[in-house]
Amino acid sequence: MRYWRRSRQAELDEDFREWATARQAHLRRSAYLLCRDWHLAEDLTQTTLAKLYAVWHRVRDSEKREAYARRTLYRSFIDETRRGYRREYVADQIPEVAAPAPDSDLRMALLDAVGHLPPRARAVIVLRFWEDQSVEATAAALGCTAGTVKSQTSRGLATLRQRLGADDAFADRLAAYSGPGRRTGSTTTRTGGAR
Repeated sequence: MRYWRRSRQAELDEDFREWATARQAHLRRSAYLLCRDWHLAEDLTQTTLAKLYAVWHRVRDSEKREAYARRTLYRSFIDETRRGYRREYVADQIPEVAAPAPDSDLRMALLDAVGHLPPRARAVIVLRFWEDQSVEATAAALGCTAGTVKSQTSRGLATLRQRLGADDAFADRLAAYSGPGRRTGSTTTRTGGAR
């Protein structure tokens, strides 16, 4: 009996290790879009993986493990923003900054605008437009209603439009920007309505 349990646990561990290796980079990128800090994104990713490992025996064969991981990541982010302290420390020396990419000003403007959204609106915008999730999937991930997702999407997009301004040159560059959930050259983006 003990041998069977050990071999079963070894099988579960190997299965989790393979899944985590394949999905870790994606989780970390999503976490970065939420918090705009690679170190905190790494912490959120590790928290998500640790919580997922604890219940892996239940979700391992389930189609819902992606949804569980996503929900855990976004809820961990929201919990982190509720804490009364920030994880910022004074450094003696500032590290050298790499040369910016050619389109870095657009990317930085978008990241800055998304970063100024309230945590829940930011989570909704990232889930809906970066993760390309439906209203229902976003509601399930955040533990709220579809109406809340729609209103948060509407408010978040309005705030982004206001923050980015109505500059035509910027709007043209934004329309040409090709990120996940966007088509190159498309001038329309998905709105907060249900699919």
